[in-house]
Amino acid sequence: MLIIDDDGSEVVRQSQCPHCQRLFCAQCKVAWHAEMECWEFQELNDDERGREDIQLRNLANMEDWKRCPNCKFYVEKKTGCNFMKCRCRATFCYRCGQSLSLPKNQRHYCSYCTG
Repeated sequence: MLIIDDDGSEVVRQSQCPHCQRLFCAQCKVAWHAEMECWEFQELNDDERGREDIQLRNLANMEDWKRCPNCKFYVEKKTGCNFMKCRCRATFCYRCGQSLSLPKNQRHYCSYCTG
């Protein structure tokens, strides 16, 4: 067991294990999550915290991909309006991610972000 002495003078986030030399987050008590704040890491589900999952999330952020609020599948919008219909048949606003119902008048409008 590794004990980190907290004298209160500064917040220790990144630390190195003296046994295996791997970096870990002293705040989250997990392997180091580079390029991600602790609060972002804590919001991830347990099955999204792997290194490859975090790399995919970083790529999705760079490419401005969005996730379906229903099935969490990443989607990319090339052109058109922000009204999206996922392969799971869920509809949502690409800009804000809010779930939307299929409009009867076919005007794809999001009242949450006015887009």
